[in-house]
Amino acid sequence: MGYLRYLIPLYDPSVSQWGWEARTLRWLTLFWLSIGLLVLFSASYPSAYGELGDGAYYFKRQLIWAMVGLVGFNIVVHTSLRLWLSIARWGMVLLLTLLLLLLVPGLGTTVNGATRWIAIGIVPIQPSELIKPFLILQAALVFGRWNRLMLRERLTWLGVMAVVLGAILLQPNLSTTAMCGMMLWLMAMAAGLPYRLLGGTAVGGILLAVFSLSVKEYQRRRIVSFLNPWANPDGDGYQLVQSLIAIGSGGFWGTGFGMSQQKLSYLPIQYSDFIFAVYAEEFGFVGSFLLIVFLTIYGTLALRVALKAPNIVYKLVAVGVMVALVGQSLINISVATGVLPTTGLPLPLFSYGGSSTIASLVAAGFLVRVARESSAASVVSLSRRRDKPLRSQVRP
Repeated sequence: MGYLRYLIPLYDPSVSQWGWEARTLRWLTLFWLSIGLLVLFSASYPSAYGELGDGAYYFKRQLIWAMVGLVGFNIVVHTSLRLWLSIARWGMVLLLTLLLLLLVPGLGTTVNGATRWIAIGIVPIQPSELIKPFLILQAALVFGRWNRLMLRERLTWLGVMAVVLGAILLQPNLSTTAMCGMMLWLMAMAAGLPYRLLGGTAVGGILLAVFSLSVKEYQRRRIVSFLNPWANPDGDGYQLVQSLIAIGSGGFWGTGFGMSQQKLSYLPIQYSDFIFAVYAEEFGFVGSFLLIVFLTIYGTLALRVALKAPNIVYKLVAVGVMVALVGQSLINISVATGVLPTTGLPLPLFSYGGSSTIASLVAAGFLVRVARESSAASVVSLSRRRDKPLRSQVRP
């Protein structure tokens, strides 16, 4: 019964015994999720009320997913990272299988021309989001032990990662493919892989993106509309124009919580891809600046955890989580403000979506776990180190 208390999301009596980095990251994650839920409630209320007659419909569903994600978060932070690393390959294989099943006509759910969801019973899940935490773990194992792996093992896992990216791209989902590719590339760079390999991979990724743009007309239109959205404000530039109007309408202090006007049938996808625009309208420049400061603090702490990690594998896990959460957040904000072309990337812990919320909380749990184990490793006595060397025995 003692372990059941860890399944209660906000109750954890052991937190006081953690190092300060782990405690701070836990509370920052919970704060991030809480603000995200409030913003989602505001952003989704008009659409939910107009479409379903229940303004809190999306909020209530998101709250359920958040509770599930918090249970996963608590389990992760109380389980040895070595155990998670040992099962990472099986999680990847399972979710890669689901990704490949999405390519079979009729098995997946298609929304706006993209087949990204598959139903497990009555529950729709998005494998491209859920695979991210396992992709981080497995990539950390492979890149962290690169010099000790046989050539066959290197090629095998690089091939598996390429298949994952290819399966996501064929949904089609260029934005998530690019995000996962960038995350893997930065982890490889942090691991010190040869520059010729990193350069070749970067060139290959760029060529793949160019090829995707050449065969997908809607992706080309997004690039063109991004360069000058006002040229066609009622067509391809509509999303970005409405997002910029929302952000501009917020002014310095914002219109106030729940008072956004653009979410009232003007701004599309206002509770998902463009939820930041609603946030910026309601909380203004001050709120937007504070959000950037928050992400900077979170990213800085994650980097500190990475630098203090007891080994290269743990270091890469922290780097991967930092890119997946903070990096994706900055990309989403850049899209909403017109700095980058329009993509379908959600804002972690803000945007509506069960798979994204669960994956983000589990990934954050891995970061907190690295911080916990790093703090524990820093106080191990020299005599204990002589008696029992701390070395990982997890194979990639």
